[in-house]
Amino acid sequence: MTLEAEKTGEAEEAAVAANADHSAALKETLEDYTLRFAPRSYRKWGTGVVATSALGGIAYLADFAIGANIGISYGTGNALWGILVFAIVIMATGFPLAYYAARYNIDLDLITRGSGFGYYGSVVTNVIFATFTFIFFALEGSIMAQGLELGLHIPLPLGYLISSLMVIPLVIFGMKALATLQVWTTPLWLIMMVLPFGYLVVRHPDSISTFFAYGGADAEDGKGVNLGSVMLAAGVCLSLIAQIAEQIDYLRFMPPKTPENSRRWWSAVLLAGPGWVIFGAIKQIVGLFLAVYLIANVADGAGIANQPVHQFLEIYQDMMPHWLAMTLAVILVVISQIKINVTNAYSGSLAWTNSFTRVTKHYPGRLVFVIFNVAIALILMEANMFDFLNTILGFYANCGMAWIVTVASDIVFNKYLLKLSPKVPEFRRGMLYDINPVGFVSMLLSASISILVFFGAFGSAIKPYSPIVAVAIALIAPPILAIATKGKYYLRRTDDGIDLPMFDEYGNPSGETLMCHVSGMEFERPDMIASNTPGPNGEKQYISSLSLSTDKTGAHVLPAQPPE
Repeated sequence: MTLEAEKTGEAEEAAVAANADHSAALKETLEDYTLRFAPRSYRKWGTGVVATSALGGIAYLADFAIGANIGISYGTGNALWGILVFAIVIMATGFPLAYYAARYNIDLDLITRGSGFGYYGSVVTNVIFATFTFIFFALEGSIMAQGLELGLHIPLPLGYLISSLMVIPLVIFGMKALATLQVWTTPLWLIMMVLPFGYLVVRHPDSISTFFAYGGADAEDGKGVNLGSVMLAAGVCLSLIAQIAEQIDYLRFMPPKTPENSRRWWSAVLLAGPGWVIFGAIKQIVGLFLAVYLIANVADGAGIANQPVHQFLEIYQDMMPHWLAMTLAVILVVISQIKINVTNAYSGSLAWTNSFTRVTKHYPGRLVFVIFNVAIALILMEANMFDFLNTILGFYANCGMAWIVTVASDIVFNKYLLKLSPKVPEFRRGMLYDINPVGFVSMLLSASISILVFFGAFGSAIKPYSPIVAVAIALIAPPILAIATKGKYYLRRTDDGIDLPMFDEYGNPSGETLMCHVSGMEFERPDMIASNTPGPNGEKQYISSLSLSTDKTGAHVLPAQPPE
C-alpha cells in the first residue's frame, strides 16, 4: 500500500469515527431533548402516565426531614403556618410555569429564556436549578445512607458512595426508563409511607393532641405562633420552590390539548404541576407528626426524630417484628431515594449540559454531567450536610424564589396584562437578545437583597422575612423594568423566516417537519428557524435549534431586525 493510500484510508477511518461520535451524541440529545422542545412525534404517553411519572418524582423523604426540622426548631403551630405559606406560594407561582411547559412542550430553561432573561441570561438560572438538584440529591443520599447503616451496618461514608453510584446506570437511559420506573414503584411507595401515619392515628389517638401542643426546642423562649418563626419555617420549605422545574421536565411531554382530552389534560397539568405541593406539604406535616411522636415516646427520640429512616422504623416496630420492621424501613428508604435521585441526576445533567453547550457551543454528552452532578452531591454528603440542613435550605430558598417568581411574574403581568412580553414563549437562538434586563436584573436584585436580609445585613428584626423580600422584589420588578424598557429587549427578531404556521387548529405546536441542512435530519416546525446560510443555488435553508446551539461561527444565525 502506498503512503498516499494509507493516509487516505486513515482519513476515511477518522471521518467514520467522527460521524459515529456525532450520531451517538445526536441520538442522546434526541432522546432527552436537552436543548430544545419535546416534539409531537416523541410524546406518545397519555395524560395519566405523564402525571403519574411527574408525581413519582416527589417520592423523596426530604420532606419528612424538613417538616421535622422546622417543627423541632419553631414548634408545631409555627411549622404548620409556615407550610401553609409555602404551599400558597408554590401553587401561585407554579401554575403559569406548568401551563406553559405542557402547552408549548418546553422545559423551564426554555420558558425562562423567553420570559425576560434572554438566550444567555437564563444560563444563571440553569445553575440555580442544577444546584437544587445536587443539594437534594445529597439530602436523599444521606437519608439512604442512614438506612443502610441502620439496616445493614454499612458505614455512612460507604453508604453515601453506594447511594450515589447506584443511580447513574438508571439515569443513562433517559426519559423512557424514568417514566417506567416511576409508574411501577409509586403504588408500593404510597402504601409504605401512609401506613405508619394511619397506624398512629388509630392506635395512639393521644399522639394528635401531643402533636398540636408541641412548642419546639425553644418553646421556653416564646410560646405560641409568631410571624418571625412562621417565615423562618416557610423559608426552609420554600427551598423546594425549584421542584417545579423537575415537574416540568415530565410535563413537557404532555400530549397535545384537544377538545376531547381537555378535562384530563387540565387535571394532569394542575395535579402534576403546582399540585405536587399538596403531597409535599402533607409529607412535611407527617414528618413533623412522626418526629413529635418519637420525641414524646421513644428514649433518646430527640436525637433521631429528624431522620426519616428512624421515624418509620420506630412506627413499624409497633406493628410487626423487629426484623420485618427493619426490612420495610430500609426498602422504603431505598425506593424513595432511587425514585427521586434518578430525577435529580437526570434533571441536573440536563441543566448543566444545556448551560455548557450554550456557552461553549460544544455538546460533551449528558453522561459527563450526570457524573459531575452526582460527584458534587457526594462531596456534600461526605461533608455531613444533614447537620446544617436548615441553613443550606434557607439560603438556597432565596435564589430559587428569585428565579421562579420572576418568571411567573413575567408570564402573568408582562405577557397577559401589560402585553409587553410575547405571549408565545420564544427560545431559539437568533430570535432572542443575549440578555434581557427585565428578568435578569429582577432576579439578581431579588436574590442578592434577600440573601443579605437572610444573613442579617439589615438587622435581626427583618432577618426572618427574607422570603417575603425575595418574593416581593421578584414579583414587582419585572413589570416595572418591562415598562421602563418598553419591552424592546424581548425579541431580536419577530420573523423566523418560515412561512409554515407555528401552531395547529387547537393552538398546539405544529407537527409539520422541515429538513435541517446541517444535520440532514427532519425536525418539527417549532424547533426550526431559517438559516442565514443559503443553499448552493441560493435557496432558503432551515436549521434546527439543536444544530444552531452548537454553531460556533454564528454563520447560520439570522441578523437582528431593525426596530419598527
